[in-house]
Order: sequence, then C-alpha cells, then structure tokens
Amino acid sequence: MSVERPLRIAFLTYRGHPYTGGQGVYTRHMARELTKLGHLVEVFSGPPYPHLDDGASLTELPSLDLYRMPDPFRRPRLSEFKDRYDVLEYAVTSLATFAEPLTFSLRANRELAKRFNDFDIVHDNQCLGYGILKIHRSGLPVLATIHHPITVDRRLETKHATTRWKRFTKNRFYSFTRMQTKVAKKLPRILTVSTNSFDDIVADHGISPDRLHIVNVGVDSSQFIPLPEVSVIPGRLMTTASADVAMKGLAFLLEALAKLRTENPEIHLVVIGKPKYDSKATALIKDLKLENHIEFISGVPDEKIVELYSTAELAIVPSLYEGFSLPAIEAMSCGVPLIATTGGALPEVVGEDGVTALHVPPGDVVALANKIRWALDQSSLRETVGQQGRLRVISNYSWHSTAEKTVEHYYALLDSLEQTNSAGGAK
Repeated sequence: MSVERPLRIAFLTYRGHPYTGGQGVYTRHMARELTKLGHLVEVFSGPPYPHLDDGASLTELPSLDLYRMPDPFRRPRLSEFKDRYDVLEYAVTSLATFAEPLTFSLRANRELAKRFNDFDIVHDNQCLGYGILKIHRSGLPVLATIHHPITVDRRLETKHATTRWKRFTKNRFYSFTRMQTKVAKKLPRILTVSTNSFDDIVADHGISPDRLHIVNVGVDSSQFIPLPEVSVIPGRLMTTASADVAMKGLAFLLEALAKLRTENPEIHLVVIGKPKYDSKATALIKDLKLENHIEFISGVPDEKIVELYSTAELAIVPSLYEGFSLPAIEAMSCGVPLIATTGGALPEVVGEDGVTALHVPPGDVVALANKIRWALDQSSLRETVGQQGRLRVISNYSWHSTAEKTVEHYYALLDSLEQTNSAGGAK
C-alpha cells in the first residue's frame, strides 16, 4: 500500500473537551496534525465535545451526559430518552458504574455502520467499549491508543479509599475496565505513550507485546514558551490536578504546602483544575486552613496557562502514577523548574534528576516539602533546570512527530490486513 495515499480517518473519543482531561488535548492536537499531513479527519465524540482547529470535522454523538457540571449524577427528564442506548446509559450509571465507554462505543458503531465506505481506518482514543469490537468485526480497520490502563486508577483509588463502602463503590465505578481488557485483547494494533504504560498494559490487559507500540505524545513548544516579560510571584507553586482523583496526589502536595507555610507564609498554590467539594483534598484544604492560600482555575485557554506558568517559581507534579503527563512537559516547555514524583512514567518523561527536572518519591510528604524548600532557595534554578527542561521538550516531544509516527502505524495495520486478506483469498 502506498504511504502517499491520504487516509480517511474516523477518530473516536468518548469525551473530548480539553478541560476534562488529557484525552481532549490529545484529540485536538492529533486531529490538527493529521490534517496538516494531508489526511481527512472526522472526530466522533460524546459530550463534552472537543475544540477542533480548522481542517478536521466533528460529528457529535449526544448522550444523557449524566456527569455534566454543575449537576453531576442528575436524574434526566423522560423526554431526554431517545433510544435504547440512553436507557442503557442511565441503567448502568444507576448501578454506580461508569457507562460512557460502553454507550459511546455502541453509538459510534451504529453511526459507522451507516458509513462503512467513508473511512479507511478507525482510531479509538481509549474507549475500548464493546461497540469498538463490533466495528473491528465489521471489517473496518481499528487502531486504539491506550494512554495508560485505567486498571491502575482502579487500584490506586480503592487503595486510598477510607472506608469499606468507598472501596466497594470505587470498584463498582471502575468495573468497566474488565470490558476494556476484553476489547483490547482482540484489537490487532495498539499504541501507547511510554515504556511504563507499555509494561502496565501488558501486565494488566494481557496484551501480546508484539501488538503494542510506543508513540510519545507532544506539546506545542511554540505556544508553551517562557515569558520573560511576566514577573515571577515569590512563593507561587503551580500544579495541574483533579481534587477528587487520588492518583494525582494533590493531597500530598497540600500537606507539604501546610508544612512549608509554617516557615514561609508567602508560599501559595495555583491549581489548574476544578475543586470537588466532597473530596479528600478539599476536606484537607479546610482542615489545614489553606482556603486563602490556594486558587483553583479551570476552563481557561492555553495562553492563560502559559502566563500562569510564567508567574510560578516552581511547577509540581505530585502524582502517584502517570502514564505520561502532559502537564509535566507543558511546564517544562515554559521553562519553569519542575518537581515531579517518580510515579509511573514520570522519570522516563521528564528526564534526569537535577538536570531537566527534580525528582521525589510519590506519596512522600516530607520529601516533597524538603525538595520544594530547597528549590525555592535556588535563585538560578530557572536558568539551569528550567532551561534544560525546555530543551528536552523541544528535542523529544512534538505533536507533529506524534502524528507522523501514528500514521506509520495506520499504514502498517492496513498493510498487515491486506496481506492477511490476500493470503486468505489464495487458499
């Protein structure tokens, strides 16, 4: 098959908004770069829908959107139920299980069945619902990206649950991961974003290593840039974290912040993310009397995030685990000295300790507080670690490269299927 032939790509993401997680960021940048390479990209998304740049088209696959803000876990009106998938979505959610991967995949299969001849390949962005398997079995070539196995989230969330009931509800919520394992095992080619995720996917999903391939994600280093004209605010720390996700480690950063403020009252924290008022992290903010020293910011464009990074003395990634970490390389691209844990793929992504970033063990409040204290005393850190971190990003991570390598896997999958079909026809 000639690699010069433009491909018609159906790109599937069960929720695509850039402010709801890394999948939305991945969708936007991949759609743009694949289009720049000359391919035709149509994104199929459930709500909240992605922001797309010129070139790619969007097909919305509406759902009940039962997790939408500001009324998550709402009870929909009877008039909102349009078909059996809406009923299924409500029924599964009523059992305290996350329904979106399943119901989005079934809606996507229904839509693509009507348009079978419109696409050369389907790219699934970590949905892995049973509908994806139906698309694969229909004869449409399917490639999937697994950023990291959600089984890791399940383990960490249940481990940090404070009661038996909470452990039970976390296990119930994440029960869709069994479906994802079954689907992933059936797909012929899967991409992931780091060596660490590769190993975890093999271990947790039981996927044969020869069907799994690493393609790093990227950052726009022409947009995430140092802004020397913006003044650094003394004592400002910055992080991107979900207050209700134990894996992101925000609670450990809050405890470190409280310790540090007993010595230096100008230390404060900016969090890119939304607070959740019944989470462990938000309860900690109140218990540690940090309400006036933390600012949560969400729903802002990248330009504002770049400006915020430029005001920070340090960026922190306190995660217990990351399959890659877009916030880490975005901070590094802005030239901000980064302190990151060694959880998951972070050491692989951010590079050498003391050179391109500073490392701490995950979940260690004392080590994190000590590292922040030391780093704030190093006046030249922006010119050393910050600059080297940006050079590492420029050298290793770009969305253009991510798209080019992904296209190579599109053609490899199509060629292998063509060879299989030819061999089958010759028998």
